[in-house]
Amino acid sequence: MRPKVKICCIQNIDEANLAIRLGASAIGLVGKMPSGPGPISNQMIKEIASHTPTGIDTFLLTSEILKSKIKDHHDLTRTTTIQLVDDPGSGTYKYLKIHLPDTKIVQVIHVIDESSVENALGISNEVDALLLDSGNPTLSTKILGGTGNTHDWSLSRKIVEQSSIPVFLAGGLRAHNVKQAIDEVQPYGLDLCTGVRTDGQLDPYKLEAFFRAIYD
Repeated sequence: MRPKVKICCIQNIDEANLAIRLGASAIGLVGKMPSGPGPISNQMIKEIASHTPTGIDTFLLTSEILKSKIKDHHDLTRTTTIQLVDDPGSGTYKYLKIHLPDTKIVQVIHVIDESSVENALGISNEVDALLLDSGNPTLSTKILGGTGNTHDWSLSRKIVEQSSIPVFLAGGLRAHNVKQAIDEVQPYGLDLCTGVRTDGQLDPYKLEAFFRAIYD
């Protein structure tokens, strides 16, 4: 099966329409972050999400870690999915499932070492999907995504092989390496931001080249 593709860091409705027209099955909308590309206002996230066709998932990327703050962020944006880019507080997943039963929960795992595999598998029965990225939340200024860098795909493969839920692969994906990434990791989905942008703008030529690399 060909992997699903989520295009992240969407800036406006025109970018969302472009990504969907060229093959995206999901779009990522970035809220306030400590670092990294693509944050937009909650109002813009809500506007894009409300104009996205049925059947295309809209991911709110939130750096909030308190369960009530995560819910508040979603209440302002109304996406189909919440992507938690940092480690949330205890009881968060259960709380969100109770208060937002129709909203999917995706937890980002920043793949650093073998402990990342343990962390991913330890929460795989509490969320709807995992997203494996190349950030580092342990730094003084947290890096929670959008690095443009790959990570150790052998660790990601271990997570995919043992996970009971869908797993997205992110981090440094581009047209020239996506086939290798698919072959080595076998993810359910792919997630990318910087790899299809030029000067911060979604680049239709890079996007087309990416999809060709997957489907050819």
